[in-house]
Amino acid sequence: MMDSILSSNISTQKGDSEQAQPLYQKVEEYIKNQINSGEMTPGDLILSEPRLSKELEVSIGTVKKALDNLVWQGLLYRHQGKGTFVSRIDFNNSLFRFFSYADEKGKEVRIRKFTTERWLGKGPSSICELLEVDEDTELVFLERIGHINHQPTFIENSWWVASMVPDLEKEETHIPDLFYALIVDQYQIPIIRAEETLTAEACDDSTAEKLNVKKDSPIVVLNRSTFTIADKIVEIRTTKGRADQFSYKREIR
Repeated sequence: MMDSILSSNISTQKGDSEQAQPLYQKVEEYIKNQINSGEMTPGDLILSEPRLSKELEVSIGTVKKALDNLVWQGLLYRHQGKGTFVSRIDFNNSLFRFFSYADEKGKEVRIRKFTTERWLGKGPSSICELLEVDEDTELVFLERIGHINHQPTFIENSWWVASMVPDLEKEETHIPDLFYALIVDQYQIPIIRAEETLTAEACDDSTAEKLNVKKDSPIVVLNRSTFTIADKIVEIRTTKGRADQFSYKREIR
């Protein structure tokens, strides 16, 4: 797929090096086209340099130069330990400082998130109370599973007031790896801060099945309340992670 997009021009470059477009520019154009077409959106994780090099059949140096240029242009953003993401907003702010997932040794790792469930409807009264809305308020529920090295590592359950995020429950609304990028960029909801508590518990049947662990295995549980301007709560989230593959790291300044 991706390699065929570039390969048609490779022979031209070999035959006429002076007039041919440099390969790194072709890589740049390919990624730009992916962004402009909507196949990649703000917050999406770009493939690693070795993966791009293999799939596009170009050198890692060519890929690195293309990504460096796109970062300089502001189309991509690099976050140490996490990877390179599509960016249309300033990711140097608190969007990235809320938390950092790491492996069992505390080393930051690349995480790919998949949306496995989403729906629109009435939520539990306890969630409505936390969101400070009436019990009959329509909410959007999202379940996302984070994978590290192709293994399910944690489950995120997230609740939002539906009127604030229209169509978020629809499958055609793409949810990037960096979810708050969508919230800020598409819904124009500034994410100001978050409050979190970290606990531990025994794994229930449903969580055990999704994380490929035994029931009653130890898991870590992170409960979060996310705030926008005027100290308004916009999200209630619970993250449950495998204790054998998951650690929690936070930078305090």
